[in-house]
Amino acid sequence: MGGAPDPLRSMGMQTPSPLPEPLVERIAQRFRAMGEPMRIRILDSLRDGPATAQELTSRLGTSPQNISKHLGVLRAAGLVRRERDGAAVLHEIADPTVLSLCEQVCGELTREVRELGRMLEAENAMN
Repeated sequence: MGGAPDPLRSMGMQTPSPLPEPLVERIAQRFRAMGEPMRIRILDSLRDGPATAQELTSRLGTSPQNISKHLGVLRAAGLVRRERDGAAVLHEIADPTVLSLCEQVCGELTREVRELGRMLEAENAMN
């Protein structure tokens, strides 16, 4: 069966099939964590490097409580980690594979939008 390459296989590991239930739950937790627009915005903001909660609040135009709540969900899912840097607490991407997943989804959505645009242009040209 085709599909995306298995990143575990490239590290000399194989993804078990069927997936063990604890692994299924962890995968689902990560997808749930990414299923909220603000969390995707936070991950996108952290692509360029670590940031404090205050920096994220300013960049994303939301409240400190909102950023804190979403960072907690992302940390619990293993997508973001925090480290102390003196008095500051920096948040950063803990699992860079989340960025490649976002790139894949974004690339596919971009392709779909372009195709839809071509279809609409062809339709308008016919009318």
